[in-house]
Amino acid sequence: MAGIISVSRTDIAQRRKKLRRQRQMKIIQAIWRTFAITGLAGGLLWMAVQPVWMLKAPKQIVMKSGNKLLSDETTQSLLVLSYPQSLWRIEPSAIANSLKKQPTIAQAIVRRRLFPPGLFIEIQERVPVAVTQTRDNKKVTIGLLDASGAWIPLEKYTSLNPTRKLPNLRVIGSPKQYYLYWTQLHEAVSQSPVKVMEVDCQNPTNLILKTELGNVHLGVPGPQLSEQIKLLAQMRHLTAKFNSGQIEYIDLKNPEFPLVQMNQKDQKSTPKIPKNI
Repeated sequence: MAGIISVSRTDIAQRRKKLRRQRQMKIIQAIWRTFAITGLAGGLLWMAVQPVWMLKAPKQIVMKSGNKLLSDETTQSLLVLSYPQSLWRIEPSAIANSLKKQPTIAQAIVRRRLFPPGLFIEIQERVPVAVTQTRDNKKVTIGLLDASGAWIPLEKYTSLNPTRKLPNLRVIGSPKQYYLYWTQLHEAVSQSPVKVMEVDCQNPTNLILKTELGNVHLGVPGPQLSEQIKLLAQMRHLTAKFNSGQIEYIDLKNPEFPLVQMNQKDQKSTPKIPKNI
């Protein structure tokens, strides 16, 4: 019985000794880990404050623009940056947000470039597709529209793009009168073989297009816009049957029953036009 007690005490003593060694090893590992992390952090900090990681001049900024309406120099002039500046103090998201506030820029992505140190900036520009004219209290405001319906002040655009030609398409009316259906309308008009020079949105109950065939009345804008523009394309040969002065306007308010309103001095009736003309 005494022998069994002696063996048990020896076993317990060995286990305690083993546990002490394990605790010592864990302490040593923790100390080495702390030194390693501190050294790595210190090394990174030392590298970060070196002059090589500085943004010293605009040439360190790489610009990428999809449409090239804005030159690299023009885009760089929109950046709120001072030189020299530590690359690590620059906030790419803040620069991107400031660029997206520009009416001529739709999207912007800004990233740090480590080798060689600099910035990479990619922007998506707004391409004007129409000139807008809005009258408010006898004051006329001229602006530009892109394909999505975003409005661009004319002065801002021309100051950044002084040599660019303005779009030929003109839109008359308040933006709130055409914003909801502008994307659909522009897509249909841009694909139509019939040239459209002007979109008159002043009357919310009758959208009027000024085309090479004459004025076209579309009525209240709605889902049928694309169908109406396609029907207009089918009527492009009207000029071979009527003189331009004979047609007062083309009525497509009901696409199922297109009409041509003739000038009263030429013809008092209003002929119905087959859809497959």
